[in-house]
Amino acid sequence: MVLRIASYNVRSMRDDIPALERVVAALRADVLCVQEAPRFLCWRRRRRRLAAFGGLSVAAGRRRGGVAVLTGPGVRLLHGEGRLLESFFPLERRAIAIAVVEAEGRRIAVGSIHLDLDETARRRHAGEAVRLLGEVADRFGALPVLAGDINEQSGQPSWQHLAERLTDCYPVSPRGDGFTFPARGPHKRIDAIFAMAGLSVASCGGVEADPADLVAATDHLPVIVELDLRHPGPHL
Repeated sequence: MVLRIASYNVRSMRDDIPALERVVAALRADVLCVQEAPRFLCWRRRRRRLAAFGGLSVAAGRRRGGVAVLTGPGVRLLHGEGRLLESFFPLERRAIAIAVVEAEGRRIAVGSIHLDLDETARRRHAGEAVRLLGEVADRFGALPVLAGDINEQSGQPSWQHLAERLTDCYPVSPRGDGFTFPARGPHKRIDAIFAMAGLSVASCGGVEADPADLVAATDHLPVIVELDLRHPGPHL
């Protein structure tokens, strides 16, 4: 089985909803990590609607922090939770959403994060997210995968911290140019998926969707990784 895990900043569903629906459907994700998930009026209903676009269900995430993990029928949900990260007043409160899923007898703990624009908070939260995800993964005997809007690029401190503990999937088996921001004229890769050793990356990159929809749906492009669960990943 090839497990498809995607990450997508949906900007609180404030843009073109029909375009967003088509993009989420095009992802064909087994697990979708969402950033800027709806968190105000009718947030639960709006998250369920977002999940339904891809035939998914809401598996993890709390209102504060605006992150969520959605899962599909191709995986078995074992656990879901949302944890607030350290507060940096007066910055927006950040969180991690974690879902543990099982497919082909393998357990994967998937975390969704949205790091801050402030460098100090971003670096602290990167370390905290890896630790919390690792604790949940260990508890369930799962391999961790961390996805999200990192708000910086490869080689910068927070990204490097993540890449030293988990492997940045895109360079392992890249598909496309990898740029995710801004959706109109993308030239930065600030959204990424990181995976633990033992997971084989078949491909990582963007989604085949109508370019007009990708521009209209939100200000980020999604990223999706295909993990081949039939084989271990010696290259990670």
